[in-house]
Amino acid sequence: MINLQFCKGSFLLHKRYFSIALKNGENVLNVFDRKTKHIQKSRASNLENFIVYDYLKEEVGWRVADRILDINRKFKNVVDLGCGRGYISKHMLADSVENLVMCDMNNSTLEQASLPETGVNVRKEVVNEEELPFEEGSLDLVVSSLTLHWVNDLPSSFKQVIQSLKNDGAFLGALFGGDTLYELRSSLQLADSERLGGLSSHISPFTMINDIGGLLSQAGFRLITMDTDELVIGYPSMFELIWDLKGMGENNCTWNRCKHLNREVMMAAAAIYNQLYGSEGKIPATFQIIYFLGWKPDASQPKPLERGSAKYSLKNIGNITSG
Repeated sequence: MINLQFCKGSFLLHKRYFSIALKNGENVLNVFDRKTKHIQKSRASNLENFIVYDYLKEEVGWRVADRILDINRKFKNVVDLGCGRGYISKHMLADSVENLVMCDMNNSTLEQASLPETGVNVRKEVVNEEELPFEEGSLDLVVSSLTLHWVNDLPSSFKQVIQSLKNDGAFLGALFGGDTLYELRSSLQLADSERLGGLSSHISPFTMINDIGGLLSQAGFRLITMDTDELVIGYPSMFELIWDLKGMGENNCTWNRCKHLNREVMMAAAAIYNQLYGSEGKIPATFQIIYFLGWKPDASQPKPLERGSAKYSLKNIGNITSG
C-alpha cells in the first residue's frame, strides 16, 4: 500500500522518521514498524467482540474469493497470504481448491481463522509476508486480501510470490488504494494546522493503482488485470470510525506516526470532518480497494499478434459491421 515515489520524497524531507535496510544488495526503505503491527493485530484478535469489526474485510474477502470462481480451473496448491480470520478461505470450494495453506503473521489471529468447506485440505502456518518460506515453483495460486499494505518491500514480496508459483500460476488479491480514508486524513491535517501550526502523520501512505501494476510487471507477472472499487461506510462520528479501525487492527504503524493524539486536535478534527463531509447525522469513510490478477509466464498462454498483422485500421472502426 505504499507509493514508492512518495516514500522516497518523504525520506528526503523527513529522513529522521525512516530507516534504510540493506537487503540483497539494495537499499529498502523501512516505513512500517512490523513489530507494532503484530501487537496491534494481537490486541484486535483478543477483543471479546472482534467479529463486530470484520465487516469490511469480510466483504472484500468475499469479493476476492468470487474472482477465484471466475477462473475455470482447479488449483492444486494454494496459499492465502495474510489470511486474517479466513476472509477469503472460508469461501473457497473443493471444486476450485485442493490444498490450502492459510498464512498470517499473527498466531492468535490465525487460530481464529474460519476454514473452507469440507474437501479442501488445510494447513495453517505463521508466515511473515516479507519473507515467504515456500519452495520455488511449488504453488498454483497465491491470494491475498487487505494485508500487503503493511509490507515494507513490496517489490521483493512480489518477486518471492512469482518464484513460488509454477508456470502459469496466478497471483490474485486486493489492497487499499490511494483514496482510502481521504476524509479522515484531510480533517486531521486541517486540525493539526489549526491547533498545532503544523502536520503530523496519523494515517499511513497508500499506493496508487499504477504503482501496483508497475510492480507486478517488474516482478515478471504477465496478463495483468486490475480494477478498483470504492466502499463508502457511514459512521455516527469520527470517533466511531477510529474505534473500528483499531478493532480491525488497521491503526497506523509507520515509524513517524503520531503516537498520542492531542484532545484539542481530535475535537477539532471531528468538527471539521462533520462540517466538510457529514450529512443526515452521519459522516462517510471511503475505502478504495484495488483488485489485481497476474500470471506467471508460460508458453501455453495467449500471446499478442505480431505488429502489423491487423486486418482493419482503427480510423475505419466506425465503418465495421458484424457479418
